[in-house]
Amino acid sequence: MAPPVDESYAESVRRCAVRIALEGTAALGDLFDLVAPRALRFAGTLTRNGHDAEDAVQAALVRVALHPKALAKADHAWAYLLRIVRNEALKINQKQRERPLELKFDEADVPIPLDLPDTQRFVREAVASLPPTQSEVIVLKIWEGLTFAEIAAVLNESPNTAASRYRYALEKLSQSLQPLLEPRK
Repeated sequence: MAPPVDESYAESVRRCAVRIALEGTAALGDLFDLVAPRALRFAGTLTRNGHDAEDAVQAALVRVALHPKALAKADHAWAYLLRIVRNEALKINQKQRERPLELKFDEADVPIPLDLPDTQRFVREAVASLPPTQSEVIVLKIWEGLTFAEIAAVLNESPNTAASRYRYALEKLSQSLQPLLEPRK
């Protein structure tokens, strides 16, 4: 089951967006500090490369700086910002189609609520093995706590498509993670 949507986090993103719209780019640093780890995790799911994920987040924040009122007026500022990050990550992917896939996250970037480092690595690898359309839904639902309606807005898909991708991803993950449930000898 996904964690409840963190309303205080979403509200903090909205407040930062309003400050940027009112005060200008001087307030952009606060938004960066607030969203960078989570936005990087999501971008990394799409780009499969840490440096490209950083580029996508940076490009998204540049877009926010150029058009701050759009984020401030968005009904769901965090979901809107994730959509901008997604679009930038997809642009990067389109430019680099021939590069082999690699997904590397620092332990601090992916706070998986499991105790054992080997288990955390195993879960990260299982999520990375999913098709990008499914892994991005898993990240948005489980780690970001978005609803299927919000995920649909980020992905520009229907809520049913988001829910379907989530269901397929969970089926694949349950198969991949089955060895974690088996007793150790």
